[in-house]
Amino acid sequence: MRITRTSAATALSLAALTACGPTADTGTDAKPESPTPKVSATGTGEVAQEVPAGTQATANLADMAGKGLQSAQDEAQAAGYYHLTSHDALGRGRNQVLDRNWKVCSQSPAPGTHSTDTEVEFGTVKLEESCPASGDQGEPEEAGSVMPDFVGKSVKVARQALDGSTGITVNDVSGRDRMVLVESNWQVCSTDPAAGAELAGQPVTVGAVKFGESC
Repeated sequence: MRITRTSAATALSLAALTACGPTADTGTDAKPESPTPKVSATGTGEVAQEVPAGTQATANLADMAGKGLQSAQDEAQAAGYYHLTSHDALGRGRNQVLDRNWKVCSQSPAPGTHSTDTEVEFGTVKLEESCPASGDQGEPEEAGSVMPDFVGKSVKVARQALDGSTGITVNDVSGRDRMVLVESNWQVCSTDPAAGAELAGQPVTVGAVKFGESC
């Protein structure tokens, strides 16, 4: 009888513990919350959807001809264009060190709507200069196996076009025997070998005067 009462008490205690234990796992996972769609506020009370990945942004590129180079660059950047470059439209190879001292003569691409990844290039001259009547002279092309006609172009352009291994001697042919220091300020009057001659690694001699002077 004693053993029976003890076993019954033990069974009752185990039953009570089981009833108070943690709820059994039902085997069903809780559903995750739905993600909140990403939107951006426009500040006007409207909600703008984000541009889908891979979509190419476009913007209007204004006509910058006649504007100062710095102003043209600022306006292009405000429109979303950040790949900007410029060159000397007179073909003298000068660098636009201080943009405020240069003005725009031409641009590529032309005014209109383009991808904002497009590189925008401005052809420029100094503020006191006139844009070339014959069109943008552009950047010099590399000389091949034949001597180009450099007459009227800057000594700097001639040097840039010739192979880097070419030995070049520049002489002042005005009769004043001046040193040619800033080559973009000097124009070519003659070359030896002459234009059209074969280039085969021989040294080149350039006769030059300052721009504004007669050869």
